[in-house]
Amino acid sequence: MVDGGALPPALAAVDRDGALAEAAANAAAGGSELRRASRPTRRGLIGLGAGAAGLGFAGRARAAAGSTTGSQQDIGILNYALSLEYLQASFYSEAERLHSLHGALADQARIVGGHERAHVSAFQKVLGSQAIKRPTFNFQGVTEDPDGFRRTAVAFEDLAVEAYKYQAPRLQSQAFLAAAIAIHSVEARHAAWIRRLAGVLPAATAFDQPLPPRRVEALVASTHFVVAAPDMASHQAPKFTG
Repeated sequence: MVDGGALPPALAAVDRDGALAEAAANAAAGGSELRRASRPTRRGLIGLGAGAAGLGFAGRARAAAGSTTGSQQDIGILNYALSLEYLQASFYSEAERLHSLHGALADQARIVGGHERAHVSAFQKVLGSQAIKRPTFNFQGVTEDPDGFRRTAVAFEDLAVEAYKYQAPRLQSQAFLAAAIAIHSVEARHAAWIRRLAGVLPAATAFDQPLPPRRVEALVASTHFVVAAPDMASHQAPKFTG
């Protein structure tokens, strides 16, 4: 995303009614709280959402990544990635449990959901006791509607790819970088897969742009998918209730 609130091509392609552009414009204007999109079509277009609690959850991980050095910087970046993986894994897991998807879309949710849960497990194993905990989610009916799920998943996967692209070069550990790149390439395949199912060109441009954390957080603040942040001091992750 570029300054001034313009959307990168990857997001603009699925922003059919301007919901993401509106969120980006509000963020560029410096608003402290984005206006929540109220129409179901807008809600379905935005693939990554958080309320104030969820924004703080991701923000604390980002702050760790931006304000520390050495291994602690890497820990902060990995926790930031884990916050995104929690959201993705929960999104797909809920859709699977509801059995609201069928055919190719159900297959995509099942396979991608398994990948995202594996990503969560991998980050938790690497981070150990330093891993941030899973928040509580409310996807507001998006996982119950195939069309809403499809459009949300497109934007969701695009955001994840661009967020990883921004953070990966900032990792100092070569081992962590290799792991992040391995996940990033899979997320890119997820994005192409769901775009094809949504009738959107899988690769619209020759180059992708990275998405800085402040832009990710501006977009996640608009749908309130994260309804409660976990106790950061707790070593026991709450059960998924999304």
